[in-house]
Amino acid sequence: MNDPFFFGYGSLVNRDTHNYAQAQPAQISGWRRAWRRSHSRDICYLTAVPDADSLIDGLIAAVPNNDWAALDIRERAYLRRDATHQVRHEMNHDPEVAVYAIKADAHHPPTAQNPILLSYLDVVVQGYLTEFGEAGVARFFETTDGWGGPILNDRADPIYPRAQILSPAESALVDQLLAGVTPKWP
Repeated sequence: MNDPFFFGYGSLVNRDTHNYAQAQPAQISGWRRAWRRSHSRDICYLTAVPDADSLIDGLIAAVPNNDWAALDIRERAYLRRDATHQVRHEMNHDPEVAVYAIKADAHHPPTAQNPILLSYLDVVVQGYLTEFGEAGVARFFETTDGWGGPILNDRADPIYPRAQILSPAESALVDQLLAGVTPKWP
């Protein structure tokens, strides 16, 4: 029996934030990312939102022994949804694949009280840069909504629990792309 997989589209793309060894780049159709807040967390974070015309990059990773418990705890603000037929990958079999998304009526735009953490964005961009190069980072910015939300610069004292150390070039790339985004709210 093959292990099921999850599709990561945010911090889970950064392999330094998890221990899922059997992981590889993939794409999912019918979804895009959005910066959102919910009553489940004090900060703004990424969620997948349905979009029939969108295709986003990410990482699929096996959930060993079908044991979703640890991942469900990490993703506690989300619902796990079947995305098996929406994911493109280069595996030689078609595993069951889930994607995590906040319930449609349970998320809202970021606010000053629930900002986007720069340390979280840094982790995501570092993952996309490693997996998909600079073109993949540009696609991440293009296929993500909610850039009009406030961003808290917590690089010096990260609030995000899985924060990573970025090289000066990685930090400069994040800053450059942030400076060029136009606020996008669906």
